[in-house]
Amino acid sequence: MEKSTDWYVFQEAIAEHFRSLGAVASTNVTIEGVRTKHEVDVLVLTKFLGSDIKWIVEAKAWNSKVPKEKVFALRTIVEDVGADKGFLISHKGFQSGAIESATKSNIELLTFEDLKHRTRKLVQAEMLNAYEKRADQLAIRYFSHPKRLRIKYGLRDDIENMELRFSGQLFIGFIFATIEKAKHNNYPMSVQSLLKVRAGEKTVESFIELINWLNINLNMFDEMLLKAEYEMIKNKEFQPDLEDIDSPEYKQHVDIMRQMYKAIGKGVILDIEE
Repeated sequence: MEKSTDWYVFQEAIAEHFRSLGAVASTNVTIEGVRTKHEVDVLVLTKFLGSDIKWIVEAKAWNSKVPKEKVFALRTIVEDVGADKGFLISHKGFQSGAIESATKSNIELLTFEDLKHRTRKLVQAEMLNAYEKRADQLAIRYFSHPKRLRIKYGLRDDIENMELRFSGQLFIGFIFATIEKAKHNNYPMSVQSLLKVRAGEKTVESFIELINWLNINLNMFDEMLLKAEYEMIKNKEFQPDLEDIDSPEYKQHVDIMRQMYKAIGKGVILDIEE
């Protein structure tokens, strides 16, 4: 089993890893569940663009493989406290029963090195998902206004104007296509479009640079919408036709629209060589 000092160093190293990703990580925490209180080794909390993430981590610095009972115990805690995911971290690996028990569940069995690689990808995926949700919201605002007003207030070019100054639909597609490219984590990555109205660098060298680029561009489009909507209000033309985001059809509609945006956006992105 584990020595007390080994266990302490192990769980503190795990907590520090999550802190390096920008999360709040606390050790030896008592957390209130629906049915009872639970003692957990590491509690990870983070909030990004309105998305809350809660992970429970159990650290096993043992000299033997972890049995399935520990998987059952962690699954119970994760369910009771409403956590998104649980991680069971072991020096020596896991018994076959433990691996089987974690299959098709929200419990992951990992070494510390595997955890560092896996959670970095998970955090990045959560961040990209949050940006997709923000792009969804901007798309809803954009399409809530009739085409004639989008043209009048500079949110898209007139159909007779072929210079590709700006189009809200093409811009949204460009954002979704760029996020999709980012999921492959291949850098440097081109973030240049055919549109003449653009913000930020033409190429990003890392995930952090990509996040900065997304912020700059989504903020730019948000500001364009705000200015256009302000003018609509002044001219008594502000009558948005908003979707019911609580309707059962909304999520399915969003998924379909995302696929359409990605297809459109691929044709707007310029390769680095260009």
